[in-house]
Amino acid sequence: MNINYEYDDVKASERLEIFTGKKLSKLFDKFDNIIRADVFFKIENTSKPDTGMICNIRLSIPGPQLFAESSNGSFEASIVKSVDELERKLRKRKDKLSRIK
Repeated sequence: MNINYEYDDVKASERLEIFTGKKLSKLFDKFDNIIRADVFFKIENTSKPDTGMICNIRLSIPGPQLFAESSNGSFEASIVKSVDELERKLRKRKDKLSRIK
């Protein structure tokens, strides 16, 4: 499992990396074709208190890369939403490939 972390105007956090690693490891276990994950954290000034902490995750897999972005009041919530979105996309891609074969 290869995960790269990048922080944009956010202090690097081992706690966030461990949390993200646990969530992504479930995807790595379910879908064996994932090569790498790139995780980006950034803070955006917003007028709403429940948004602004953004987590972008890009998965490298055979074929086009998959990307998910989420903005919530905490990085943990953003991570969970992004991973859930990627899981839906991976299932959809797997179903589509199984129909082709």
